[in-house]
Amino acid sequence: MSSSQHHKKLLKINASDNVAVALVDLMAKEVLTLHGESITVLKDTPRKHKIALENFEKGDRIIMYGVLVGTAKLSIKKGEMLTVINITHKAEKVVKKTGSIDWEPPNIDKWKSRTFLGYHREDGQVGTENIWLFFPLVFCENRNIELLKDIFESELRPKQVSSHQMLLRGLINGQEPSTVLDDTQSNVFDNVDVRFITHSGGCGGIRQDSEGLAKLLAGYVNNPNVAGATVLSLGCQNLQIKIFKDALNTIAPNLKKPVLVYEQQQMGTVNDMLSIIIKDSFAEIKKANNITRKPAPLSKLTLGLECGGSDGFSGISANPTLGIVSDILVTLKGKAILAEFPELCGVEQELVNRCKNNDDAVKFLNLMKAFEQSLINVGSGFDMNPSPGNIKDGLLTDAMKSAGACKKGGNSPIEGVLDYGEYISKHGLHLLCTPGNDVESTTGLVGSGANIVLFTTGLGTPTGNPIAPVIKVASNTELKQKMPDIIDFETGAVIRGEKTIEDMGVELLEYIIEVASGNIKAKAHLLGQNDFIPWRKGGSV
Repeated sequence: MSSSQHHKKLLKINASDNVAVALVDLMAKEVLTLHGESITVLKDTPRKHKIALENFEKGDRIIMYGVLVGTAKLSIKKGEMLTVINITHKAEKVVKKTGSIDWEPPNIDKWKSRTFLGYHREDGQVGTENIWLFFPLVFCENRNIELLKDIFESELRPKQVSSHQMLLRGLINGQEPSTVLDDTQSNVFDNVDVRFITHSGGCGGIRQDSEGLAKLLAGYVNNPNVAGATVLSLGCQNLQIKIFKDALNTIAPNLKKPVLVYEQQQMGTVNDMLSIIIKDSFAEIKKANNITRKPAPLSKLTLGLECGGSDGFSGISANPTLGIVSDILVTLKGKAILAEFPELCGVEQELVNRCKNNDDAVKFLNLMKAFEQSLINVGSGFDMNPSPGNIKDGLLTDAMKSAGACKKGGNSPIEGVLDYGEYISKHGLHLLCTPGNDVESTTGLVGSGANIVLFTTGLGTPTGNPIAPVIKVASNTELKQKMPDIIDFETGAVIRGEKTIEDMGVELLEYIIEVASGNIKAKAHLLGQNDFIPWRKGGSV
């Protein structure tokens, strides 16, 4: 925000902007001075919302973050609050790469020799977790996965009774409700955990759905956080074992991890099948427990950059903080992945110009165009992306939301563009085609190789992932105070002008190292928030 003009109550993000963000609740008739200019607030304006810095007539362009984010639907007076009634979504059309972006990498002297404690894999990747993963190729096997989950978790994890169970137990017995937990049991294994995925795919729908799911599941197996996997197939479904194995071989032709695959229609009774699976899986889990954390350079981190439940502060505090972390990491030859294509609408020109090679620029624009057309075909579009919660908190148009959302990717050159289910293979910042849907996007980020996810939010969301830590970064201090059980890190000091984005980025990177090393557990992990929803293309925005 080096070009921003900061007032304790108002922020003009870019010198060319004609709107400003209310940093606090503004009262009608309040007179403010911004960059030497007097502005009278025309009506009560909640913090996070935008006010006009000039008079607008119908059709006039609304500029924020230095880019077009909308047009006036009717006349708007200077000092008036912007709403969905008086502005509408509008974004610049982009057809090709028009130049390149000058970028000065950050100083990384402080980080060059820093390490995290991770799980080293034979292919050179390093995990922040050590997971044995159970999943089905088709929804018909979900019940068997759930049975295995109950069996393995009850024996391998602490048999801890939750405080809510203790509360209900007391009420049933007519006793004073107790919240004392029974935590006398300990994990059977110290270095490996078991996780379980279920889903609604693998059969029905179109064949491309199954092929896409095969790529995604193969990415989960290849993710460095996974030590090995137990895979259940029915036998007659669209997502055949061969399709899954071919997808896995494409991503990882020399995979050394154990992958156990079972087909129910070849195995007789459920009882016999489960007995075999339990014996085989336990033997491999026992071996995986021998893998221990060892130092690894920060270049072995692959960050998934995500946002959800965004507010009017996300684009000026939490998201730019992630941008600082991303820039540092890719300068160290690490990897970062920026997703959610509907939330890149309106900033395509900057992103296209940041692509190092023209093929990626063309791929990005083609993926964006195809994605939006698929939505138009079903009567929607990118302009439908902002949620009611976004709008209530000041994100009025998709382009306005996008201009803030893209700040998660910092300023570095873009080394590659990935379609959903493609696995990252080289260092640097990549763009990944996903919907804006939090869980579908996070699911895709981890399937593309992210071994840790940074997830910004202004309103709060519990989203997690079965195999990767999801660190929740709040855009404001109040959210951290209200929802401390789901927020890991907060950036409200930036809004108050107490810390710079750069300082906050350094603090967040230190926190990431602790989580990646297993010293701090992400709140989503503590909540058991293991969300997994594959994207069926064309059906989600």
